[in-house]
Amino acid sequence: MYQAIKRLLFCFPPEVAHNATVKALQLFNKTNVISKFVPEVPSVPCKVMGLEFKNPVGLAAGFDKNGECINGASQLGFGFIELGTVTPLAQSGNPKPRIFRVTKQDSFINRLGFNNLGVANLVKNIKLSTYNGILGINIGKNFKTPAKKAVIDYIYCMEHIYNHADYITINLSSPNTPNLRDLQYGDSLKHLLERLKQQQQQLKTLYNKYVPFAVKIAPDITEENLKQIASVLLDNQIDAVIATNTTIDHSQVQDPKLQAEAGGLSGKLLNSMSTKTIQILATELGNKIPIIGVGGITDAQSAKEKIEAGACLLQLYTGLVYKGAGLIKEVAEAVYAAKNISPQ
Repeated sequence: MYQAIKRLLFCFPPEVAHNATVKALQLFNKTNVISKFVPEVPSVPCKVMGLEFKNPVGLAAGFDKNGECINGASQLGFGFIELGTVTPLAQSGNPKPRIFRVTKQDSFINRLGFNNLGVANLVKNIKLSTYNGILGINIGKNFKTPAKKAVIDYIYCMEHIYNHADYITINLSSPNTPNLRDLQYGDSLKHLLERLKQQQQQLKTLYNKYVPFAVKIAPDITEENLKQIASVLLDNQIDAVIATNTTIDHSQVQDPKLQAEAGGLSGKLLNSMSTKTIQILATELGNKIPIIGVGGITDAQSAKEKIEAGACLLQLYTGLVYKGAGLIKEVAEAVYAAKNISPQ
């Protein structure tokens, strides 16, 4: 059934198709029919970051930036949902067209540029939802905010979402916001995380609850730099790391015109880079910081590889577009098999 829907959606430009999907999830949620048309995902609760997830497969950030279809997306069978990336102020993002299908290779290139309606709008939509599962919120800086002042934007978002999130993701790795990725390195990373951890403690006191932090990193990082990042994450007692965001390496894209498009590459072509990053991080972090794996998961095998590399939770987005909601069950079962767990 989904392949027929996909053929229809792929008749339209990618961004139009995505917006239509979000609207459909909003509409069908009101009729309570979504769960009747998707496979039931076996539930084996797992504890990560001190939170209990009903299953290990989540919706990655980027799909629902503004929290517009939280209830509908939850009916697809995810164990958790991550919203955003959201910025303090609304921004339109980069000029269109800004999403490109690499259809023959189950991938996308995007240069959206953190297009979203701002953190206040996101909080409003969260308050209107009835979702009671694990909710992550992914935060970033506005386009016009200089990298050296990025901490102000992150703190602003934290203050607004802290009491509405089960965990918060610090996005330092989008390739579509100038100089953002520079924050992943050296003293920039150290000083940023130190300041955000201080703010986390202040908010913990204010709200009398601890909301864990995850840091989302890029796949385009050398092994030596990954080791340095891991050391800073450990020093600052970060609660989780999400690996990875999209890649700026388009060398595997077969179509020369698409290969030349600027933006981050996601989907099947990202899989090996993402998995390699997880493997290096797992070696450096040991069991001290959990890894959430994302990037190129399109089937059971790619999911299994990420678990074996060291991830404990997985997230989907591009694979979901190409394969449909049945992929959620397939990936969950692959995780259980890799961990030798039998769902009840």
